[in-house]
Amino acid sequence: MATLPNPLPRLATDPSGRSLGLQLPPGKLVDLTDDGPWHEPLLWHAEKPAAPGTWKALGAPAARAGLLPVLVDAGGSCDGLEDWVLLPGETSYPGDHDAEDVLAEYWEEETEDGEIAEEIEPFGAEWPGLAPAAPLSADPDTRAAQVADALVRDPESEIEEAHLALVPARRSADIPAAIGWTGPVNYEGDVARMCAVLRSWEDRFGVRVVALGPETLVVSVAAPPTTQEAAEAVAAEHFAFCPDTVMEEGPDPLRAYAKDLLGSPSWTFWWD
Repeated sequence: MATLPNPLPRLATDPSGRSLGLQLPPGKLVDLTDDGPWHEPLLWHAEKPAAPGTWKALGAPAARAGLLPVLVDAGGSCDGLEDWVLLPGETSYPGDHDAEDVLAEYWEEETEDGEIAEEIEPFGAEWPGLAPAAPLSADPDTRAAQVADALVRDPESEIEEAHLALVPARRSADIPAAIGWTGPVNYEGDVARMCAVLRSWEDRFGVRVVALGPETLVVSVAAPPTTQEAAEAVAAEHFAFCPDTVMEEGPDPLRAYAKDLLGSPSWTFWWD
């Protein structure tokens, strides 16, 4: 996958990040993958859990240094992210994939079961196409900081123990591919295809990747849908992207899920 020059190796001899214009707390560089050590660090993460304001304080200066912020869930791990499965060597480049083609393929696979096609009213077996872009209701990076703070404040958050991480990536949507994240591996083996969708959501809905767990993804949304019709169009994309998040809604799941998207500042996805 195409990458920018990686500033992270400089933190091995300059752990505070002063040479990059940063003032980092104690942290760890992660280069361990499921295939053995990677040739350079994939990410840095703080040793202590994030607090409200951490994202704003470190995220903007880190971005100027070529590092993008994301919260990573270290809950349940004996030592940071050692329990995570990272496979950067099996990840392609997000820019090589078309978001609509990816979603249409997922849609076709999921609706091969006629019963499921009947459950996702007002749609069916035919892919409905991409939802239209929505107007921004907030600055995307400001919204990302707000969602990050909400996650670290919430004791019942989907992210059990959020630590700030910094990743060398061209854009926020590419973060999962940059580290070889395998959260949706039972659904999609090449996470770069999902990052192509995230890029499209960045462009249409002001999305930023805010948090990753072993199987969980949280994004902030600066341009959420504001009408039921628009929300249902977005919900269709979510169904293709991560069917379980929609189908758990019960009867008439897509319409019920769409109601929750109205004005929502964040979207959460999980894969078994």
